Amino acid sequence: MGRVEDVIEPVVGLAAGGGVVVLSGAGLSTESGIPDYRGPSGVARRQQPMTYQTFVGDGQARRRYWARSHLGWRLVARAAPNDGHRAVARLQRGGLVTGVITQNVDGLHTAAGSRDVVELHGRLDAVVCLACGDRTTRQELDGRLRRVNPDFAGRGAAVNPDGDVELDDAEVAAFRTVDCRACGGLLKPDVVFFGETVPAGRVRRCFALVQQARLLLVLGSSLTVLSGRRFVTAAARHGVPVVIVNQGVTRGDGHARLRVDAALGRWLPALADRLLTGEPAPRDPRPVPVAPGGTAGLVA
Repeated sequence: MGRVEDVIEPVVGLAAGGGVVVLSGAGLSTESGIPDYRGPSGVARRQQPMTYQTFVGDGQARRRYWARSHLGWRLVARAAPNDGHRAVARLQRGGLVTGVITQNVDGLHTAAGSRDVVELHGRLDAVVCLACGDRTTRQELDGRLRRVNPDFAGRGAAVNPDGDVELDDAEVAAFRTVDCRACGGLLKPDVVFFGETVPAGRVRRCFALVQQARLLLVLGSSLTVLSGRRFVTAAARHGVPVVIVNQGVTRGDGHARLRVDAALGRWLPALADRLLTGEPAPRDPRPVPVAPGGTAGLVA
């Protein structure tokens, strides 16, 4: 057992010199109302996430995606950064965080004030034409979809991290899609679907940030997907310490110097206060269990 400060101080020792690169996942956005798939607030989904191959090759599947995403986008668009996002931005302004890589597509790091965020999987608020490459905002597309679907009143379940909701077949069948205004080509949200590769330049930028880091701080990711986990293995290969803060085990735990089981909206502001003001983390009378292998768990 331990105290809140006991699970902050070991990270302070690694982060105080700066050079921290953040790698964030869906768990950082749960306190903004966007559930993850695998954590304590995760949502179970009946259907697999859309793949790129299915999206471009199956018109009915594409209609289903846009109908679901049309509703889910409204929920994501209303989401606001939480204290965890704001703490990362504070640490960056304070010169301690030198790079932010996120697997999330919600844009909340930038909304919180972080700069030059590498959005590994793109952003849900942008749309691209697969034929001519024309780019538009999701807000513009939302207006077009509303106009051609004036009576669409689907009632979706909870939004998923990739910005869609579950709808039944009858609701999907009534939905109309639109094509690119410039050339009539297929429109796609500017996010990386399953089966699609992350742009090579984006990946190189992430590897460069990790190699130059003094600490890789993983926030709210189970590291199940290789596109994020590879940066943890790269950090370990280059001798860069890895700290993972996540509610639950991750596939990167074997490379971590320390793993903290924490609610990020509480833990990250306390870390930022400690690093930026020099004041000790506030004492908390609740016990903090420490699991075998040096894994610290913060009781939320």
